Amino acid sequence: MRISKFIIPLAVMVLAFVAFSCDRDTNYLPKPRGYFRIDLPEKAYGRVDTIERYSFECPQYALVTPDPYSPNEKNWVNIEMPQFKGSIHLTHKPIDGNLGEYLEDVHTMVVKHLQKANGMRDSLIVNEEHKVYGLFIEMDGKGVATPMQFYLTDSTKNFVRGALYFNFKPDNDSMQPVIRFIREDIDHMISTFEWK
Repeated sequence: MRISKFIIPLAVMVLAFVAFSCDRDTNYLPKPRGYFRIDLPEKAYGRVDTIERYSFECPQYALVTPDPYSPNEKNWVNIEMPQFKGSIHLTHKPIDGNLGEYLEDVHTMVVKHLQKANGMRDSLIVNEEHKVYGLFIEMDGKGVATPMQFYLTDSTKNFVRGALYFNFKPDNDSMQPVIRFIREDIDHMISTFEWK
């Protein structure tokens, strides 16, 4: 009899403790796989006027360096973005009746990347004031090595081709915030592009 006197209050206390310690709103589903948070720098631009044949405004978080693989090409530069482990490669070629060849080269490069792409969008570039014409090509897909390519020309003397590359195996689905961020910077660069 004496034992039951202690067991009943003890059992009531344990049940009350268990009942009130449970969180009824807890969702026990596994969380989806996440990606690291990417801190994006503030938008600020500066004029790049050190290249012989053209100039443009570039994001201040980027570094403009000569192309290390083509030291004799003074108008070839890389716009390095170390925090994103990527760069925009710009190549310049003079036009001497060979604009069609350059356009075919761009087409060939795009076709190479289309094998990994889920889709492609292109848009014309026309800036009558500065005589800058071209095409911007954006490719979607997890394994696309260069999600953005473009070319700019005055159609008589100058041809510039640009492409965005990342220095790691592409996973463009997880890189979408960075790709959108860089897209705005490329749009700004193209809109401020001028021939010398």
